[in-house]
Amino acid sequence: MAARIDHLVTSGTFSLDGGTWEVDNNVWIVGDENEAIVVDAAHDAEAIHRALDGRRLAAIVSTHAHDDHIDAAPALADATGAPVLLHPDDLMLWKRRHPDRDPDGALADGQVVTIAGTDLTVLHTPGHSPGAVCLHAPELGTVFSGDTLFKGGPGATGRSFSDFPTIITSIRERLLTLPEDTVVRTGHGDATTIGEEAPHLDAWIARGH
Repeated sequence: MAARIDHLVTSGTFSLDGGTWEVDNNVWIVGDENEAIVVDAAHDAEAIHRALDGRRLAAIVSTHAHDDHIDAAPALADATGAPVLLHPDDLMLWKRRHPDRDPDGALADGQVVTIAGTDLTVLHTPGHSPGAVCLHAPELGTVFSGDTLFKGGPGATGRSFSDFPTIITSIRERLLTLPEDTVVRTGHGDATTIGEEAPHLDAWIARGH
């Protein structure tokens, strides 16, 4: 039996380049009745811990290290004993929020994270940040896209360490090659599908952001 996906929305702030904004983040919990992983421990470690409902937390997987996606990660790790996993290319962003604590493990392109008998493959998708990753779970018909792809277009690339041509390449080569019915579970806002977003790639490029 495949793992199930639970969804939690937490609220807080995102800060970078001298600005701070209020944000709502999607937190995804993937697992069964016994164990789970958390995709992006955002803002509220206590609420995420409650949502686990007694399940063993096997890992906290960070899609990238903007502070709104990792601010609750150390506290959740301390409460559960779970390791925090992050692509090393985002370590400089992590250190801005957590200068005295390193992630517990590194994510790499092609790495497989298995939970409740379900495989999630790490896709390195730089652009929004250098170490941004997505997690593809074909058995669940979904990809957890972090801030790489949203309903309506790519993630933002107007701040430090981001690059628009790079995120377009990541989306074209790593995400739009997935089956059209793949559900895209995003870091903020509503879910979408690969088939819904793929026809708009040229328009995004023309807009240039």
